[in-house]
Amino acid sequence: MHNIVFENGWFLWFGLTVPLLLAWYLYRQGRSHAAFKLSTAGFFSSERRTFRHYLRHILFAMRLTVLALIIVVIARPQSVDRWQSSTTEGIDIVMALDVSGSMLARDFSPDRLEASKNVATEFISSRPYDRIGLTVFSGESFTQCPLTTDHAVLINLLREVKSGIIEDGTAIGVGLATAINRIKDSDALSKVIILLTDGVNNRGSIDPMTAAEIARTFGIRVYTIGVGSMGYADYPVQTPFGIQYQKMQVEIDEKLLGQIADLTGGMYFRATDNTSLQRVYGEIDKLEKSKIETREHSKREDVFMPWALAAAIILACELILRYLLMKNMS
Repeated sequence: MHNIVFENGWFLWFGLTVPLLLAWYLYRQGRSHAAFKLSTAGFFSSERRTFRHYLRHILFAMRLTVLALIIVVIARPQSVDRWQSSTTEGIDIVMALDVSGSMLARDFSPDRLEASKNVATEFISSRPYDRIGLTVFSGESFTQCPLTTDHAVLINLLREVKSGIIEDGTAIGVGLATAINRIKDSDALSKVIILLTDGVNNRGSIDPMTAAEIARTFGIRVYTIGVGSMGYADYPVQTPFGIQYQKMQVEIDEKLLGQIADLTGGMYFRATDNTSLQRVYGEIDKLEKSKIETREHSKREDVFMPWALAAAIILACELILRYLLMKNMS
């Protein structure tokens, strides 16, 4: 953006001499002409009006204009062009989402899985500078979306996640290992895994703490989230009459999830409803901030030459009129 500033702005105060000189000139003209009066057709009017009479006033106006222009030139006007440059240092984040059958429990609205997907979508949308990926796990694990900055694609793939797409169970170690495999070779200074589950590790060939040790080796922080209400919840159960919901005890291995988080430098959170789950993601969002560095640049360029040129031209015209025309008319 271009702005005009004055290097010697204080000198503009001398511009007050221009109206003072004009007032003095008007006063002197009034004293020297008894019949002086201000007319709507021109600045001055008297009993005898000749071209030389008007020319004298024009010459004074030109001299005042030159003075005003010289004051502006000495004040040194400059054009200032300011702009900003930003550098962003994003974070690489992989979300490991439990899609086991128990994630269909209805202690969240509409169920744990859909609530988790909705909150995760908001989280992704709030972090435009980060590369984010998605892995899912139950009895097995796979990558739903590798690390990407194309968050629209990521959100669409997240919406497609459903329970039952892979063998049922809760293989926390395998799920964590899959997420580690997706982020371990990242060049980002900050690497984060958000692991969300609602149960106890009961499947998989990889011990969760072994996976946590690997994460620590690669400098990956793991934030763990246990989802599920306190006490009992309505769980889906397959019966001869189809899926029925039954009240069952909520079991989350909070000790294990806490150990994983502590070992890797992350944190463990417990979410018991939709609101607390949103709050958990909000806390993680505050803890893991992208680095955005903004620098302001400015470029100054002197622009007094047009003012100086105008002053020189007017002064030359004034001298020509004063010493040539006035002399010839005298």
